[in-house]
Amino acid sequence: MIGVYARVSTEEQAKKGFSLKDQIKECRKKANSAEIIEYIDDGFSGEFIDRPALTQLREDARKGLINKVICLDPDRLSRKLMNQLIITDELDKKEIKLEFVNGEYAKTPEGNLFYSLRGAISEFEKAKIKERTSRGRKEKAKQGKVLRDFVIYGYTYNKQTEQLEINEEEAKVVKLIFDLFTKPNDMVKGINGIAKFLTAQGVPTKRGANVWHRQVVRQIILNPVYMGEFYQNKWNTEGMLGNQFRSKEEKVSMKLRSKDEWIKIPCPPIVDEATYHHAQKLIRDSRRRFAKESLYSYLLSGILRCGKCGNTLTGRKAKNWGKYEFEYTDKKNYSGAKHPGCGLHMKCEELDTHVWNQLLEWLDQPDEITATIADGMISENEIGTFEQVEMERLEREIEKTKKARKKVLKLFAFADEEDMTEEEIKQSIRELKDKENELEQKLLSLQQKVKQDEEHHYTAEVLRDAAEYYLSKKGEQEFTFEDKQHLIRQVVREIVLYDDRVEIYTF
Repeated sequence: MIGVYARVSTEEQAKKGFSLKDQIKECRKKANSAEIIEYIDDGFSGEFIDRPALTQLREDARKGLINKVICLDPDRLSRKLMNQLIITDELDKKEIKLEFVNGEYAKTPEGNLFYSLRGAISEFEKAKIKERTSRGRKEKAKQGKVLRDFVIYGYTYNKQTEQLEINEEEAKVVKLIFDLFTKPNDMVKGINGIAKFLTAQGVPTKRGANVWHRQVVRQIILNPVYMGEFYQNKWNTEGMLGNQFRSKEEKVSMKLRSKDEWIKIPCPPIVDEATYHHAQKLIRDSRRRFAKESLYSYLLSGILRCGKCGNTLTGRKAKNWGKYEFEYTDKKNYSGAKHPGCGLHMKCEELDTHVWNQLLEWLDQPDEITATIADGMISENEIGTFEQVEMERLEREIEKTKKARKKVLKLFAFADEEDMTEEEIKQSIRELKDKENELEQKLLSLQQKVKQDEEHHYTAEVLRDAAEYYLSKKGEQEFTFEDKQHLIRQVVREIVLYDDRVEIYTF
């Protein structure tokens, strides 16, 4: 029997090169026999030796079911020289003749040399194709184009413009997720609560599923695309193509590239930056703030820290002088604790009352508190005028300084020694470089100040929202434990305890 092998890796190759049908036709013509077994790999890369049809061909060859193998070209067998030689050696050991439609393979020193050269050229072509494809994608990304449909909830991929466009219906859900996570409400608690709420409301996921998983909600909250920053060339997937043919231990994992290799693509934002960054602060502490419920509930669970040793404080039922009482302590008694704690402890009732009363004081006079936060802070209008103008001016000055340095270097290259000495050139470049560094430092400081002020504005908004929520419920019966805990967590980022004082930090 004669084995005929054909392979295409993509539809594009099938269109531009020999299709599977054409390959089989040419191989059958070469065989000139009716006793033929066809081995076809459709959609498999020639970079890897483990392919279903090729594996079957090698197995049949070992069993002696075939005495000849015909293939269109050596690169159909494999794009790697080493793999070609492995297959050829297996066939030679079984005295199975290998023939190609495009060129003959003779088992002679000259034939082996020619075969190896063709294999090396094929491997080189494969490497060049990958390099050109990768370079082309990077260049396309640098031009601000989105390479493919990344299936991002809240957005639709426009193939014509190669851009992300806001999907209005899904964008409403994204805004709802951020609002539920960052603002006081009676509807949900934490990421898991949001996932359950969306499932109960019958909101479909991006793929049309009826159930929302907490990890999907978490990924939405973490994704910077929703504040208008989409990154490409972020992950290195080299070598992953062959994972389907590898064992679990040999699989190649995706690696995060260095941040300076990421390519930022501007896209329309769904939430503002302040909301996004506030959500990141909340999510960093979510493991502490929304921990698994214990036997007893503690009002300040997850937001307490010792000011002396840095340990977190947890609630416990302790026995003091024969009487049981609840307290917060930084002691860690479990095996392997990194820091056992310094022994700081405080009665739960005492600390809970102090924090709650302080919060009520803020919520009863939100205008005074927000005014204190805003003291010395740039107003939102000023951020959009003076600060923006100054940042633009500094950017122009930096660009002018860079051009001046290039001009000095160019003049030096064509100037006579009489016109300008090397030392004068170096001094001029140093001065320009110092000026550039100074301008960049000013720009960085200004950007940090504006960002800080934006965060302060958002902190004031959080307090106002919490105050509005509190005042709307004030006329009702006494606040429940859950009401108190929810309000505290929405406003308070962390509470730091010392022997003589308590410091409360808001977002």
